[in-house]
Parts: sequence; structure tokens; C-alpha cells
Amino acid sequence: MTRIITYGTFDLLHWGHVNLLKRCKELGTHLTVGLSTDEFNQVKNKMAYHSFEHRKFILEAIRYVDLVIPEQNWEQKIQDVKKHKIDLFVMGSDWEGRFDYLKEYCEVLYLPRTPIISTTKIKKDNFSIEYNG
Repeated sequence: MTRIITYGTFDLLHWGHVNLLKRCKELGTHLTVGLSTDEFNQVKNKMAYHSFEHRKFILEAIRYVDLVIPEQNWEQKIQDVKKHKIDLFVMGSDWEGRFDYLKEYCEVLYLPRTPIISTTKIKKDNFSIEYNG
């Protein structure tokens, strides 16, 4: 059994998110998602549209996701890898190298992002439509 973990805010869930989760799950048999809490998003200067509870509810409904855990700080990743017996840590390629310190505890892989789509783009396009609309 190969256990995978990935992290993110997963706000305004879109097909790029689902594609990432599908690709992660194809690499193993169990996928854990560390979901940023509302409080941790504040620390990161991020504002999610949906609450943690709603984002968790949506993620748990996706067939590729086996477990959703709260991501409360940057430092918890080593603890999560050990606690959940993770074999492979996966993040988008825009984080390349940032989590290499985890290689001491599990394999680390950075996947290319799905082109053309992002939460930032959705928010920007929606603001533009509302503002100009």
C-alpha cells in the first residue's frame, strides 16, 4: 500500500484541483489531503471564499480522496508524514524544492500544474466580470 499526501487551500474547487487529486491517487492506494485551516490561511495572508468546513466537505466527496486532515502550520508536515505513514509527498511544481527536507522521511514529487486554470485566475476573472458587468 502506497500512501500519498498533498496540501492546499482547495478554495473554489475547479477541474485543475480534481486533476491534481486524480494524479496523486494514481501514484498510490491512499490519498491524504492536508487542507489549510481558515486560521492558517490568515497567517499566509490568504482569504478563502469557502470556510474550512465547506472545503473539507467538498474534498471528502471526491472519490480520489481518502482522508482530509487540517493543515494548521508549515511545520506539521514531518509529523503528518510520520503519523499517517506517508510514502510519497506530492505538491504542484510551483513549490519545486520547497519541501525537499521531507526526503529524509518519504519520497517527494512535484507535479506540473494543470495549465490555464487556477483559483487566482477564477477570482480575477470573476472580479473583472462583476466590476465591468
